[in-house]
Amino acid sequence: MTVTSSRAAWLVPTALIVLSVVPALGGAIRLTDLTGGEVTPESARFFASPVPVVLHIFAVTTYSLLGAFQFAPGLRRRRPRWHRTAGRILVPCGLIAALTGLWMTVFYAHPPGDGTLLTGIRLVFGSAMFVSIVLGFAAVRRRDFARHRAWMMRGYAIALGAGTQALTLTLGSLIPMESAELRRALLMAVAWVINLVVAEWFIRNRISS
Repeated sequence: MTVTSSRAAWLVPTALIVLSVVPALGGAIRLTDLTGGEVTPESARFFASPVPVVLHIFAVTTYSLLGAFQFAPGLRRRRPRWHRTAGRILVPCGLIAALTGLWMTVFYAHPPGDGTLLTGIRLVFGSAMFVSIVLGFAAVRRRDFARHRAWMMRGYAIALGAGTQALTLTLGSLIPMESAELRRALLMAVAWVINLVVAEWFIRNRISS
């Protein structure tokens, strides 16, 4: 019974790690291209200003993978010092990931298929991620641990958007729509909304209970 319960406690962190793998691999491929790949019309913006994208990849990969372990309740209870130490890494990584994502949205040239609507959506969710992490940090400073967990969970849900977008964009490609640009924007927004809905369910049913 104890073994089964222990395994069940790791289902959520494992699922989050799996969801993080796809964007992490994408980031690794992007870094490889930057170090020795050819400049293409799609990647020219990264070669012209590589620092933001490199910071973003390292920050969001660390935030996503390390953050998954914060969802293991047994680990938090048995090793509270580890939880706090990881949090001190996750907060700056999350803020860097959000800020560089916003910077790239505003200052990088948009690739084909990314329109004004998607730009606005990215700005909304990137800003929401930044604010969520700041509010989560402020809450833990007040020792309001329930609000801390809630806001950090929301910020993490937004950060994992790229993993869910891999699924929504793949499945959504089967949906006929006149404008591919509009379809891409809506499917990416849907992925963020799905993550936040799941996060809110956990907040209300796990944290509040």
